[in-house]
Amino acid sequence: MKIEKKKLSATEKQEMIQLLHGRFMQNEKLQEDLDWNEVEKKLLDDEAKLYSLWLMENTGGEPQLVYYDRSDGAYYFYDCAKESPVGRRSLCYDQEALEARKANKPEGSAVQMAKEMGIELLDEEGYSKLQEYGEFDNKTSSWLLTPAVVREKGGAIFGDLRYGRIFIYHNGADSYYGARGFRGRLKL
Repeated sequence: MKIEKKKLSATEKQEMIQLLHGRFMQNEKLQEDLDWNEVEKKLLDDEAKLYSLWLMENTGGEPQLVYYDRSDGAYYFYDCAKESPVGRRSLCYDQEALEARKANKPEGSAVQMAKEMGIELLDEEGYSKLQEYGEFDNKTSSWLLTPAVVREKGGAIFGDLRYGRIFIYHNGADSYYGARGFRGRLKL
Protein backbone atom coordinates (compact mmCIF):
# COMPACT_ATOMS: atom_id res chain seq x y z
CA MET A 1 0.00 0.00 0.00
CA LYS A 2 1.76 3.13 -1.22
CA ILE A 3 0.77 6.60 0.00
CA GLU A 4 0.88 9.20 -2.73
CA LYS A 5 1.98 12.59 -1.48
CA LYS A 6 -0.17 15.52 -2.40
CA LYS A 7 -0.72 19.04 -1.27
CA LEU A 8 -3.94 19.84 0.53
CA SER A 9 -6.22 22.39 -1.08
CA ALA A 10 -7.28 25.44 0.91
CA THR A 11 -10.69 23.81 1.41
CA GLU A 12 -9.17 20.54 2.64
CA LYS A 13 -6.94 22.44 5.08
CA GLN A 14 -9.88 24.37 6.46
CA GLU A 15 -12.05 21.25 6.76
CA MET A 16 -9.25 19.44 8.62
CA ILE A 17 -8.71 22.36 10.99
CA GLN A 18 -12.46 22.52 11.70
CA LEU A 19 -12.60 18.78 12.34
CA LEU A 20 -9.64 18.90 14.74
CA HIS A 21 -11.09 21.97 16.46
CA GLY A 22 -14.41 20.17 16.99
CA ARG A 23 -12.63 17.24 18.61
CA PHE A 24 -10.57 19.64 20.73
CA MET A 25 -13.77 21.27 21.98
CA GLN A 26 -14.97 17.88 23.24
CA ASN A 27 -11.94 17.59 25.54
CA GLU A 28 -12.71 19.89 28.46
CA LYS A 29 -9.36 19.33 30.19
CA LEU A 30 -7.39 20.49 27.14
CA GLN A 31 -9.67 23.49 26.74
CA GLU A 32 -8.71 24.64 30.23
CA ASP A 33 -4.98 24.35 29.54
CA LEU A 34 -4.60 25.34 25.89
CA ASP A 35 -5.54 28.09 23.48
CA TRP A 36 -6.87 26.54 20.24
CA ASN A 37 -5.69 29.57 18.25
CA GLU A 38 -2.08 28.68 19.09
CA VAL A 39 -2.61 25.07 18.02
CA GLU A 40 -4.26 26.18 14.77
CA LYS A 41 -1.42 28.59 13.98
CA LYS A 42 1.13 25.84 14.49
CA LEU A 43 -0.87 23.49 12.25
CA LEU A 44 -1.14 26.07 9.47
CA ASP A 45 2.60 26.80 9.74
CA ASP A 46 3.48 23.14 9.13
CA GLU A 47 1.69 21.87 6.03
CA ALA A 48 3.48 18.51 6.15
CA LYS A 49 2.12 17.78 9.62
CA LEU A 50 -1.36 18.94 8.65
CA TYR A 51 -1.17 16.59 5.67
CA SER A 52 -0.14 13.73 7.97
CA LEU A 53 -3.19 14.43 10.13
CA TRP A 54 -5.32 14.44 6.99
CA LEU A 55 -3.91 11.00 6.11
CA MET A 56 -4.61 9.78 9.63
CA GLU A 57 -8.21 10.91 9.22
CA ASN A 58 -8.63 9.48 5.74
CA THR A 59 -7.41 6.04 6.78
CA GLY A 60 -9.92 5.93 9.64
CA GLY A 61 -7.78 7.06 12.56
CA GLU A 62 -9.88 10.00 13.79
CA PRO A 63 -6.85 11.97 15.04
CA GLN A 64 -7.28 14.09 18.09
CA LEU A 65 -5.07 16.33 20.17
CA VAL A 66 -4.64 14.38 23.39
CA TYR A 67 -1.98 16.26 25.28
CA TYR A 68 0.55 19.06 25.38
CA ASP A 69 4.09 18.51 26.62
CA ARG A 70 5.18 21.67 28.41
CA SER A 71 8.80 20.50 28.55
CA ASP A 72 9.26 20.75 24.77
CA GLY A 73 6.18 22.77 23.76
CA ALA A 74 4.88 19.92 21.57
CA TYR A 75 1.28 19.00 20.88
CA TYR A 76 0.53 15.29 20.45
CA PHE A 77 -2.21 13.98 18.21
CA TYR A 78 -3.19 10.30 18.49
CA ASP A 79 -5.45 8.05 16.45
CA CYS A 80 -8.59 7.96 18.58
CA ALA A 81 -10.91 5.77 16.50
CA LYS A 82 -12.64 3.29 18.82
CA GLU A 83 -11.27 0.36 16.80
CA SER A 84 -8.00 0.04 14.91
CA PRO A 85 -8.16 2.34 11.84
CA VAL A 86 -10.00 0.48 9.10
CA GLY A 87 -7.78 1.84 6.31
CA ARG A 88 -4.68 0.45 8.03
CA ARG A 89 -5.59 -3.17 8.66
CA SER A 90 -4.38 -6.45 7.17
CA LEU A 91 -0.76 -5.33 7.24
CA CYS A 92 2.23 -7.26 8.49
CA TYR A 93 4.56 -5.49 10.92
CA ASP A 94 7.44 -4.18 8.77
CA GLN A 95 9.04 -4.33 5.32
CA GLU A 96 11.42 -7.13 6.31
CA ALA A 97 8.46 -9.28 7.34
CA LEU A 98 6.59 -8.40 4.15
CA GLU A 99 9.54 -9.42 1.97
CA ALA A 100 9.99 -12.66 3.94
CA ARG A 101 6.45 -13.85 3.21
CA LYS A 102 6.45 -16.39 0.43
CA ALA A 103 2.69 -16.57 -0.20
CA ASN A 104 -0.45 -14.55 0.50
CA LYS A 105 1.42 -11.31 1.02
CA PRO A 106 -0.56 -8.42 2.48
CA GLU A 107 -0.61 -5.08 0.68
CA GLY A 108 2.02 -3.57 2.94
CA SER A 109 3.44 -3.16 6.41
CA ALA A 110 2.50 -1.04 9.40
CA VAL A 111 5.97 0.44 9.87
CA GLN A 112 6.30 1.45 6.22
CA MET A 113 2.82 2.92 6.02
CA ALA A 114 3.38 4.96 9.20
CA LYS A 115 6.63 6.26 7.75
CA GLU A 116 4.92 7.25 4.49
CA MET A 117 2.19 8.99 6.48
CA GLY A 118 4.75 10.93 8.53
CA ILE A 119 3.60 9.51 11.86
CA GLU A 120 5.06 7.24 14.55
CA LEU A 121 3.67 3.85 15.53
CA LEU A 122 2.48 3.91 19.13
CA ASP A 123 4.77 2.07 21.52
CA GLU A 124 3.58 0.30 24.68
CA GLU A 125 3.76 3.50 26.73
CA GLY A 126 1.87 5.51 24.12
CA TYR A 127 -0.75 2.79 23.82
CA SER A 128 -1.27 2.86 27.59
CA LYS A 129 -1.54 6.65 27.48
CA LEU A 130 -4.16 6.41 24.73
CA GLN A 131 -6.25 4.09 26.89
CA GLU A 132 -6.42 6.85 29.54
CA TYR A 133 -8.67 8.78 27.12
CA GLY A 134 -11.24 6.05 26.54
CA GLU A 135 -11.57 2.42 25.61
CA PHE A 136 -9.87 1.53 22.34
CA ASP A 137 -9.50 -1.77 20.47
CA ASN A 138 -12.26 -3.71 22.21
CA LYS A 139 -12.83 -5.77 19.04
CA THR A 140 -9.61 -5.17 17.11
CA SER A 141 -5.90 -4.97 17.88
CA SER A 142 -3.07 -2.65 16.86
CA TRP A 143 0.56 -3.31 16.00
CA LEU A 144 2.89 -1.48 18.39
CA LEU A 145 6.45 -0.30 17.95
CA THR A 146 8.38 -3.43 18.79
CA PRO A 147 11.58 -3.55 20.85
CA ALA A 148 14.61 -4.60 18.76
CA VAL A 149 15.26 -7.68 20.91
CA VAL A 150 11.81 -9.05 20.00
CA ARG A 151 12.00 -8.04 16.34
CA GLU A 152 15.46 -9.65 15.92
CA LYS A 153 13.85 -12.98 16.82
CA GLY A 154 11.13 -12.60 14.18
CA GLY A 155 8.38 -11.31 16.43
CA ALA A 156 6.39 -8.14 16.82
CA ILE A 157 3.98 -6.92 19.49
CA PHE A 158 0.43 -5.67 19.39
CA GLY A 159 -2.10 -4.49 21.92
CA ASP A 160 -5.80 -4.54 22.58
CA LEU A 161 -8.24 -3.87 25.39
CA ARG A 162 -10.26 -6.77 26.75
CA TYR A 163 -12.11 -7.23 30.03
CA GLY A 164 -11.31 -3.65 30.99
CA ARG A 165 -7.53 -4.05 30.80
CA ILE A 166 -4.73 -3.62 28.28
CA PHE A 167 -3.11 -6.73 26.87
CA ILE A 168 0.18 -6.72 24.99
CA TYR A 169 0.80 -9.84 22.92
CA HIS A 170 3.26 -11.10 20.36
CA ASN A 171 2.99 -12.61 16.90
CA GLY A 172 5.28 -13.37 14.03
CA ALA A 173 6.04 -10.04 12.35
CA ASP A 174 4.92 -11.49 9.02
CA SER A 175 1.40 -12.28 10.24
CA TYR A 176 -1.56 -10.12 9.36
CA TYR A 177 -5.24 -10.09 10.23
CA GLY A 178 -8.33 -8.26 9.07
CA ALA A 179 -8.92 -7.00 12.60
CA ARG A 180 -5.37 -5.79 13.25
CA GLY A 181 -4.08 -2.45 12.08
CA PHE A 182 -1.90 0.15 13.72
CA ARG A 183 -2.31 3.38 15.60
CA GLY A 184 -0.03 6.33 15.31
CA ARG A 185 0.79 9.62 16.86
CA LEU A 186 2.00 12.87 15.46
CA LYS A 187 4.15 15.35 17.35
CA LEU A 188 3.55 18.96 16.36
